Amino acid sequence: MLGGRCINPLNLRDAAEIDHAVATFARSLNGGLIVTTGATATRDRGLIFVIAGGLISYGPDFADQYRRAVGYVDRILKSEKPADLPVQMSTKYQLVINLKTAKTLDVTIPPSVLARADEVIE
Repeated sequence: MLGGRCINPLNLRDAAEIDHAVATFARSLNGGLIVTTGATATRDRGLIFVIAGGLISYGPDFADQYRRAVGYVDRILKSEKPADLPVQMSTKYQLVINLKTAKTLDVTIPPSVLARADEVIE
């Protein structure tokens, strides 16, 4: 339970399952969709993320992760063993807000939240 609401995890494997899950959740009152990082979410991100009409997204900055990975590749190419390299967690996150979706849903995003957004889609 989260804030008095049930959380129902779904193991989505392809675009058809994502479409069905989003359509089902969109029909529920006061629902929300939490997407965890994974191959399916990355591959089909156009179906679930803010650029596709979602309201708000908060998650790791993938461009930053790719830039940091280059440093690891360099170290490995210079003969360091991958097993000896430390595991790194994401340190930079992005908040993206879709104002078009907010308007469609008749949701007002407070100016203080908009000011903190890394990207605002109008």
